[in-house]
Amino acid sequence: MDLRSTQSTWPQGAPTDAAAPAPAARRNRWSGTAMALAYSLAALPAVAEVPDIGDLADLSLEQLGDIEVISVNRRAERLVHAPASVFVITREDVRRSGANSIPEALRLAPTLQVARIRASEYAISARGFNTTTTNKLLVLIDGRTVYTPLYSGVFWDAQDVLLEDIERIEVLSGPGGTLWGSNAVNGVINIVTRAASATQGLLVASAVGTHEDKAALRIGGTLPGNGAYRLYAKYLDRDSSILANGRKTFDAAQNAQVGFRTDWSNGTDDYTVQGDAYSGVADHPVTRDRRIEGANLLARWHRRSDTGAQARLQCYVDRTERLIPGTFAETLDTVDIEFQHALAPNGRHQWSWGAGHRYSRDDVTNSAGLAFIPGEKSLRWTNVFVQDDLALGERMTLSLGAKWERNVYTGTEFLPSMRARWKVADARTLWAAVSRAVRAPSRIDRDFFLPGQPPFVLAGGPEFQSETADVAELGYKAEASQLLSYSLTAFHHRYDDLRSFEPVAPGRYVFGNRQEGTSYGLEGWLRWQPLPRWTLGAGFVELRKDLRQKPGSGDPTGTRSNGNDPEHQWKLRSTIALSPSQDLDLHLHHVGRLPDPSVPSVTALDLRWEWRVHDALAVSLTVQNLTDAQHREFGALATGSFFERSALLNLEWRP
Repeated sequence: MDLRSTQSTWPQGAPTDAAAPAPAARRNRWSGTAMALAYSLAALPAVAEVPDIGDLADLSLEQLGDIEVISVNRRAERLVHAPASVFVITREDVRRSGANSIPEALRLAPTLQVARIRASEYAISARGFNTTTTNKLLVLIDGRTVYTPLYSGVFWDAQDVLLEDIERIEVLSGPGGTLWGSNAVNGVINIVTRAASATQGLLVASAVGTHEDKAALRIGGTLPGNGAYRLYAKYLDRDSSILANGRKTFDAAQNAQVGFRTDWSNGTDDYTVQGDAYSGVADHPVTRDRRIEGANLLARWHRRSDTGAQARLQCYVDRTERLIPGTFAETLDTVDIEFQHALAPNGRHQWSWGAGHRYSRDDVTNSAGLAFIPGEKSLRWTNVFVQDDLALGERMTLSLGAKWERNVYTGTEFLPSMRARWKVADARTLWAAVSRAVRAPSRIDRDFFLPGQPPFVLAGGPEFQSETADVAELGYKAEASQLLSYSLTAFHHRYDDLRSFEPVAPGRYVFGNRQEGTSYGLEGWLRWQPLPRWTLGAGFVELRKDLRQKPGSGDPTGTRSNGNDPEHQWKLRSTIALSPSQDLDLHLHHVGRLPDPSVPSVTALDLRWEWRVHDALAVSLTVQNLTDAQHREFGALATGSFFERSALLNLEWRP
């Protein structure tokens, strides 16, 4: 089931709309919009660029291990000591990758399967279960949860930030439900942007490529009362992908986004207010264009005391609108508030607790092809969590946590976890964890009907319950020296009540929970600096899945609906400082064969060369897919998109 594609996979007969405007006219309209945004920001007073103190580009591997992450225990801790499989994509990694979107930047994480479906659509998962509607991975942007309750996944074409403003991306493999809630079954992606004080001055970026163009403008300054701000605007234009026969798929897309962030601090209290607004359009081969629009506003307060206690209160509002002509239209309004309190360490104990509530109103306009019944629905999630980090000695820590989360479909779900950490040495950590994770029902599980009017072939899932996973993990991470760091994790997941299609009458089905099974594997990565100007990175994942139907299941699709995953994938990365002003980056990544639908293995080499002409101007050239002229990453041969070799010339100016 693909709710994202501009090409509907549902039965034909859905109503069509007026023809799309001519591509040239649409590009002119978007270009005019982007120019207006740029001129609006350029008219604001500029301030001098403040040099980055402790830029990640200048950090040694030992210092990189000292980077603090928050995704494991919802508080800052050294990456090398975090008792979980966490890979950090740094700001410098993002810059040197040449990525133009969040999904492309996520390709740097060796633990993620990132498959491009269409020009602006991706299937992204950790530890398997990758589909066009992946639903077991939680994604946050500055603490704002961006999954859709329509199918418990992420519309990646609507998630964007100015990549130059990213501080780091924390990729947690494995369950995170105790702290982050439902949907954090196989992993958490936590995107953290920089404070406004770190993005002062003017930034102008522009790129022209064989298959996409982009432009971005950012300005930052100071505010009274020890405050800072930034404003940005960006525009991206992507060409269509192609089919196996060389014809265009008509999925070209144009997106524009504006946003701001403000920060204040008085020493003990930090305040943040930030927001974004975006609009996008994509081609459709039959009906008029698909459109997306949205906006969000977030406010956060964080207090630190001299004793070590911390409190954090966050609230955000979010609106998204999506129109896929002939398929469905959706307007989703969300309000979310959460509080977290970490008590000062008391003897051997360090307690933290929190609570939150999210309310969403989902309004779907149905079509003859499919329907969500009822079309309008109010959804609520309420949660409370508590965790104790118990020191069992100087080097051993045991973390016990539990979360109670209530949803409108299944009531209260219980998500416990236990993590043990042994500091073998100051920079060597052995850890183990057992957890229970839950994927609560979404609208597609209970309220989805096909076609959009009786007689229904698929009549929702009135008895659908939560999918569950019991997970065991064992890991070791180390900074073996100032030049070498690595991590290795073994994992075993036992799944129950997975989604299935169950017959209830001849030619009629409902969603059920009659699949189960296991997955297990090994994942790891290393960073090695053999020479002062040369750094190597490598990572791999070996995954095995054994899913099966429960006795009594009549699902005619078998287990194919629960993911199309490779058994192995690996990545190699080389970053070289050719001179004080020139860098060369190579990224070689391999994804094994996908079984059903069959997709051949892909090995792709990307290259990026950068020349810093002077302090204010940098020029870079990125070439993707050097190893082949084109390849397919997901979908069937006849209908799947092929992506061609591409080149992108980028200019970045910081006056």
